[in-house]
Amino acid sequence: MLDAHFPEWGQSPYYEVELTATMPLKDVLAHLYVLVPVLDDEKHYYVGDEEIDKLMRRGEEWLRGHPLRDLVIERYLKHQRGLQQEALSRLVEEAEEAEVVAGEEVLEAERSLNQQRLQVVLQTLKQSGAERVLDLGCGEGRLLELLAAEGQFAKITGMDVSTQALTRPRRRLERLPRGERVEVFQGSLAYRDGRLTDYDAAALVEVIEHLDPPRLQACERAVFEFARPGSVVVTTPNADYNAHWQSLPAGKFRHPDHRFEWSRAEFAAWAQRVGEHHGYTARFAPVGPEDEGLGAPTQMAVFTRAGANG
Repeated sequence: MLDAHFPEWGQSPYYEVELTATMPLKDVLAHLYVLVPVLDDEKHYYVGDEEIDKLMRRGEEWLRGHPLRDLVIERYLKHQRGLQQEALSRLVEEAEEAEVVAGEEVLEAERSLNQQRLQVVLQTLKQSGAERVLDLGCGEGRLLELLAAEGQFAKITGMDVSTQALTRPRRRLERLPRGERVEVFQGSLAYRDGRLTDYDAAALVEVIEHLDPPRLQACERAVFEFARPGSVVVTTPNADYNAHWQSLPAGKFRHPDHRFEWSRAEFAAWAQRVGEHHGYTARFAPVGPEDEGLGAPTQMAVFTRAGANG
């Protein structure tokens, strides 16, 4: 009621709400940042694509499971259907990515294959002589952590499409010595990005198999045509080796998010085509225990740009 002394004034359009919780202040502020304009159901400025990025940064960790998720997104993005669909798509894609990463770790745990991959990529980058290095699709930052422990690398940059994934490397790398050498930011390999230029080397560790063909072609251009580091290290599953995992049905990929898994011949053909088109030569190396007939579980290509050292 507006005023108890004047009941004829009727009910107030406003409510007083008190919420209690025990949680970090930054989490409370992140909720308020999103929910205040949602409750008001109005934004008094232009709402475009950049508002999706703001929503992901402030709400990605809690919004996905919120019971009123769709309503929150609709109001935050000012009822613009195209923006709503894009935001929902990003939330779903990143949730699937997290589940896939967990499944991949379980499948490969017995051979500690991920650790072997990272060590091989690290040694390859060291041998290239690179000082400025990109980790494209850096995920939670395990390779970044290894790179940061090496004095050879003066500039280390990680990029990932998932803003949620990037919170983990930042927290991890803040604890490392010389952490100021390391930068992480959100970005997509589907687009040309000026931030990726002037690097000696780049790594794409278990990245390309998650890309649909049109996005893979865009990734090729973003890395080899526009960024053009001196060397590029690419790892991807070896489909020939899948017969080793009895729990994996014939013809199925190792993980649901994989768009393809190449045999050694298919990977070699792709690498040769990309190298010839963009002025790189490629050499190949196995990662993990080798089978005489099937090869290793992971295959690696090291691209070196014509005229570059390494």
